[in-house]
Amino acid sequence: MSHIITTHGLSKTYRDRTVVRDLDLRVPEGCVYGFLGPNGSGKSTTMKMLLSLVRPTTGEVRIMGRRMERSTRRDLLRHIGSLIEAPPAYAHLTGGENMRLVQRLLGLSDGQVRRAVQTVRLQDHLGQRVSRYSLGMKQRLGIALALAREPRILVLDEPTNGLDPAGIEEMRKLLTHLAERGITVMVSSHLLGEIDRTAEVLGILGRGRMLFQGTRSELFARSVPDVLVDTADPDRAAALTRRWGGVRDGAGVRVPGLDHATTADLVARLVREGVAVYGVRREEQSLEDVFMDLTGGGGL
Repeated sequence: MSHIITTHGLSKTYRDRTVVRDLDLRVPEGCVYGFLGPNGSGKSTTMKMLLSLVRPTTGEVRIMGRRMERSTRRDLLRHIGSLIEAPPAYAHLTGGENMRLVQRLLGLSDGQVRRAVQTVRLQDHLGQRVSRYSLGMKQRLGIALALAREPRILVLDEPTNGLDPAGIEEMRKLLTHLAERGITVMVSSHLLGEIDRTAEVLGILGRGRMLFQGTRSELFARSVPDVLVDTADPDRAAALTRRWGGVRDGAGVRVPGLDHATTADLVARLVREGVAVYGVRREEQSLEDVFMDLTGGGGL
C-alpha cells in the first residue's frame, strides 16, 4: 500500500507539556483517513504539523515521500488543501469574490475554480455574501477554496462541526466522492458514526500517542465484545460464570472479554451443571463502543 503522508517519531512539546508523542502516521493514498481521539489527544496539533503551521519538537513529516522542511515546504504545500478550524473566507465578500481572490493569489485558471465550485455544488450561491451563508455553505466554500489548487491531499479538521443532519450527510457524500477521484482525505471528527460510514482507514490517538492505525475490520478484530448467554436460570448461571467475570444482565448473563475457546468452556460448564442454555451470542459493537474501550472511556 502506497502511503502519501508519513511521520516518524513526530512529537510536539510546549514547555513542560508534550501533546504529541513519537507519532508514526501512515496515510494511504486515495482514501478517506479518519483521525480520531478524545479532546486534547493531539489531533489538531498533528494536523498543523503536517501543514507546517506548527514546528515539530522532534521527528519528521514526509509528504509524497519528501521530507517537509524549509527548503521543500512551499512546493509540498502546493499539493495540499486544508480546512483547519473556521473556513477562511471573508464574510463581507460574496462566495464568487472569495474564489476569485484565491484564484489571483495562487495563479489558478478559471477552469480550476469552476471545477472546485461544482464539486461542492455551490455554483448557484456565488453571488451571495458569505455573511448570509448557512454554516454548511461556509464549510463547502472553505473546501472549494482548498480544492481550487487541485491538491492530491485534503486535510480537514472537524468539517461537520455545527452542521445539521442534512449538511452532515452532504459532507459525507462529498468526502467519499473526493476519495473516489483519487484525492487523499484526512479528516478528524467527533461524529464517530459518520467516520465509521466514510473512512476506509482509521487512526486513533490517546494522550498524544497512536493507539491504533489500520482498517475498520482490523480495529474490530482487536476488540473482544461481551458474550451474552440466554438461559432459564440467570442467577445460577451468573454464579457459575463469576470466575470469567459473568454478571446477570436482564434475563441472561453477560461475560466480558472471552475468546472462542473460553466461551466454549463456559458453555460446557453450564451444561454440565444442568443449566439450560438457550443461546450464546456476542454483543454487536459500534465504532463508538470500540473507541471507548481503546481510549479508556475518554470522550471526544
